[in-house]
Amino acid sequence: MRIPEETIDRIRQSADIIDVVSDYVSLKKRGQNWIACCPFHNEKTPSFNVSPVRQIYKCFGCGKAGDPVRFVMDIENIGYPEALRHLAKKYGIEIAEEQLTPDELIKQNERESLFIVLNFAKDFYHTHLLQTDEGQSIGLSYFRERGFLDNTVEAFELGYSPDQWDAFLQEASRRGYRPELLEKAGLILSKEGGKTYDRFRGRVIFPIHNVAGRVIAFGARILKTDKNQPKYINSPETEVYHKSQVLYGIFQAKNAIRQEDVCYLTEGYTDVISLHQAGIKNVVASSGTSLTIEQIRLISRFTQNVTILYDGDAAGIKAALRGLDMVLEEGLNVSVATFPDGDDPDSYVRKVGAEAFRNHLGQHTSDFITFKTAMLLKDAGDNPFKRAEIISEIIQSISKIPDPIKRQVFFQKTARQLQVDEQTLISESNRMLLNQQKQQLKQQEKTGPRPAGPTSFPEELTEILGDFPPDAPPVERNPVEARPSQNRSPLFKQEEECIRLLVNYGAHELEPDISVCHYMLSELGTMEFVTPVFNEMLTEIREGFLASEIRTADYFLQHKNAEYQHQTIGLVTVKHQLSENWQKHEIYVPTEVDKLADAAFTNILRIKKLVAEQRMREIKQLINQTADPTESDRLMLEYMHFKKVDIEISKLLGTVIS
Repeated sequence: MRIPEETIDRIRQSADIIDVVSDYVSLKKRGQNWIACCPFHNEKTPSFNVSPVRQIYKCFGCGKAGDPVRFVMDIENIGYPEALRHLAKKYGIEIAEEQLTPDELIKQNERESLFIVLNFAKDFYHTHLLQTDEGQSIGLSYFRERGFLDNTVEAFELGYSPDQWDAFLQEASRRGYRPELLEKAGLILSKEGGKTYDRFRGRVIFPIHNVAGRVIAFGARILKTDKNQPKYINSPETEVYHKSQVLYGIFQAKNAIRQEDVCYLTEGYTDVISLHQAGIKNVVASSGTSLTIEQIRLISRFTQNVTILYDGDAAGIKAALRGLDMVLEEGLNVSVATFPDGDDPDSYVRKVGAEAFRNHLGQHTSDFITFKTAMLLKDAGDNPFKRAEIISEIIQSISKIPDPIKRQVFFQKTARQLQVDEQTLISESNRMLLNQQKQQLKQQEKTGPRPAGPTSFPEELTEILGDFPPDAPPVERNPVEARPSQNRSPLFKQEEECIRLLVNYGAHELEPDISVCHYMLSELGTMEFVTPVFNEMLTEIREGFLASEIRTADYFLQHKNAEYQHQTIGLVTVKHQLSENWQKHEIYVPTEVDKLADAAFTNILRIKKLVAEQRMREIKQLINQTADPTESDRLMLEYMHFKKVDIEISKLLGTVIS
């Protein structure tokens, strides 16, 4: 279905890039822009840049770029209409669309259809919890026994599934949802013979939300004693739910995690809900699964500090400790807090209250390395062989830390704790790292070199001489094979720089009545660029100039051509900004605008020099191929002309002439 253009314009005007990105990533202000570690690829140093002035984002690591709508499309992996609906819901904008019929629902994007039916299921369970006798007497009573208040039930959208074989299936079918879609969403099951029934019947429901707050799955707890039924069941993996990539409560916790700059990690749903209700809202759960690398990276979007909350079960703690090295490997600061035997975070906060709980965390939290060392030493006692094993295991953990300064601090602290020489620990760590590198090299030798990355150089050179010089005869160009970006011709970079100057400073006057756009277009004449997208943008700029319009960044950022938008974002986004401390200390640093005339002049010279060099290479080939003395002489004269041009430009650029 089509969303009206006026509604699209309203959504775009309402969507603020900082507000939208902050739903998924913890941004930090740097100068006029904001930065973060990119949510689209794994990195430890921020290269993701957000500009509130231009309402765009750009990652200098992976190249992802766009506006608020494109960000939602990329982060949620949804289409353009779905991204608009997502933003409309966020900003309370009503979209005048017709009600979906069952047939239209099936035709719609399957991923979006799953979101729709999961949201319907959430409403069904929530309504049955609050508005039916069965839900109130069984489900709501259970939640109240756990101490959950009404606003907590609403915040986590808790629910109840009727204890009937197909109550949900019947209601969903009545609303037009087909059984195939319900089964894909993990809401119903099929028996042999074709009989279908509700998956979560007779259970209290814990909806699982993604970072944006959309329901993607459910956890369900049975309340009656039944040895044939598991206590908890979860939704199966679907197109929208991958349990290794999800943390329960992340939607409710993300803002608090940013503000507190620490994430508390627990194991169960009720731990999260109880702590949230007690005012400790920066808490999430791994939902009973082992911590995964994707979950760690999800936390790292909002903070670099993680505190693991364990109950008093020593065996469970030891098992969990083995999986925490990968948290260190991702560069996060990991701490551990424990509770008295028999207590978990849920029971302990209900027993002592929020203030005493926070005090307990302050007194019983230690960094992961110290905690692990103390725990293993306690088990080893005076046994020298076990102590040697412990030392080796602790060194392995410290070696995972990517920051060399942090590693050094932990080596010093651990050496005192283990009562061994610090240099011994460092030497053993170096030996381990060396062995790892050797193994990696051996593995690379077995698998062979990695394939080259995607190509971006044009498949075929186009005519670029134009009026340079005006009487140059056309020469048929040979196709040039596409090559990796690291082997691009220098002409690509100069064309890119030319377009960058035009879109950023085209309207800036170098002299009275002579703009950057006027000067550069005059110098380029009718020359065409090799790179198709830059040549097309140059053509658009020329057409605008002929119509007395200087087309700069804003024109291309609003253009319907997605490639123009993407290129422009890269051209207007600055990776580094001048520190305000220079001005504070009255140190003058020239800006690019101050040196704009020189930049434009130099860029034009370099383009013409590269064109001359390319033409000379072509003429050399033609001379070698021709047997006609007259043609050979003509080509030699043309070669000398371009050689003279090349020498003169080299002098102006201060280039060494060979």
